[in-house]
Amino acid sequence: MPSRSHAARGFTLVEVLIGLVIFALTTVVLGSAYLNVLQGYESARSANASDVDLEYARSQLLAQADLQTAQNGAEFDDTSTGADLASRHVKWTADIEPTDTTDLFTVTFTCTITEGSKLPDKVTETFMLVRPTWSDPTTRSTLRQNAANRVALVQGKQAQ
Repeated sequence: MPSRSHAARGFTLVEVLIGLVIFALTTVVLGSAYLNVLQGYESARSANASDVDLEYARSQLLAQADLQTAQNGAEFDDTSTGADLASRHVKWTADIEPTDTTDLFTVTFTCTITEGSKLPDKVTETFMLVRPTWSDPTTRSTLRQNAANRVALVQGKQAQ
């Protein structure tokens, strides 16, 4: 007959089950952490690609010499993401308003980036832009004359 001390050397069924539960929980936690890291990498890649597309769209606006063409905007497809990823469609427009300063415009730039079946990412920026080619010659002359009058008034060369 085996002695009692020899039978106590193994694990009981409860101990084995507790070990399996701990192992399973650890596996689930580590697996979800790994998936979160992969999702973070994908988000960073997508954000970088969108930044490049936004920068290119903005450069297209800045290259426009014609006001009407700049306001109409443009659109393009970015297929540089690779064959395994969805291409992005980029559409931009600009609301351009003249200011009281010669050749200075307030530009509201709107860019919509659509990638595959994801919801479109819409970015709106407002900035000031000097563009002499966008100015109406008559308005430019009037604004310059008004500025000259203000300078003369400050210098005391013109009666109020």
